[in-house]
Amino acid sequence: MTILFLSNYNIPNLHFTSSSFVAPPFSSFKKYPTPPPPLKRFSLIRDPPNRFSVICFSSVPDGMDTAAGTSLYPFHRSKTIHLVRHAQGIHNVEGEKNHDAYLSYDLFDAHLTPLGWQQVSNLHKHVHETGLAKKIELVITSPLLRTMQTAVGVFGGEGYADGIDAPPLMVANAGNSNHAAISSLNSPPFIAVELCREHLIESNDDILWTADVREANEEVAKRGMKFVNWLWTRKEKEIAVVTHSGFLYHTLSAFGNDCHPSIKSEICTHFANCELRSMVIVDRSMIGSDVPTTNYPGKIPSGLDLPSDVAAEKHPKQGASQ
Repeated sequence: MTILFLSNYNIPNLHFTSSSFVAPPFSSFKKYPTPPPPLKRFSLIRDPPNRFSVICFSSVPDGMDTAAGTSLYPFHRSKTIHLVRHAQGIHNVEGEKNHDAYLSYDLFDAHLTPLGWQQVSNLHKHVHETGLAKKIELVITSPLLRTMQTAVGVFGGEGYADGIDAPPLMVANAGNSNHAAISSLNSPPFIAVELCREHLIESNDDILWTADVREANEEVAKRGMKFVNWLWTRKEKEIAVVTHSGFLYHTLSAFGNDCHPSIKSEICTHFANCELRSMVIVDRSMIGSDVPTTNYPGKIPSGLDLPSDVAAEKHPKQGASQ
């Protein structure tokens, strides 16, 4: 499996290698390319169970609410993304007592609580019971500790068994987790990406932080759009993204304005800890480079196949006599 990292980030006892979380340093991390320019148009909607939904609004009769219209879009110009907010971290507990705790530099890179690890375990069970774990081709995570712990806990391999030699995805007690090692066996690749992490605060070491300024909500939304655009550079069609409440809320609020209000609400409502929502994004700008893999050209072997409605236009007198 492959694990990549966008930039150096100092997290005690954790390090991405070709297949595992091990000890620092981060100097050997593979840097990820700069995201491409923004796409012109794209849309995002919820993916209901057992149905792949895409969005391309049709014209509708006069008097019909356009928000209630049916949508259709080519399959190969879409991706399914499974959005996950991290499990409960120690900053969530402190933030319930005093909201200012969320501004604390000491809690910015909070690790999961024991309750958070229980939430991770329950979601891990869910993605396996529903078959989702087998569909995901890539897991993208914020580079913060709580999101990486959630990502490997939910989408990582099962526990170790005798006779099976697989490198650990996370070593035991990584990031003060008091958690057993997590295997990489049968798990998808992971990438840690700076663009999808939480509000940024002051740091002299971080490439995305501005000194003495905490990132405004509008800046988070702008960064979120860059992240969504970057997803189109990926070849994978089904991707899990493990990130943060603020990032999800401000990014998703840009979507759904052309949908029914209930769908808009379904997209943008704040995520609970370790909540998963499946969405579909579509490229409406003709910029996407994916080619169809399931389409079939037909006419093999070749033969006469003039459609009846085209024939009627080509031979109007014959069509009228029939």
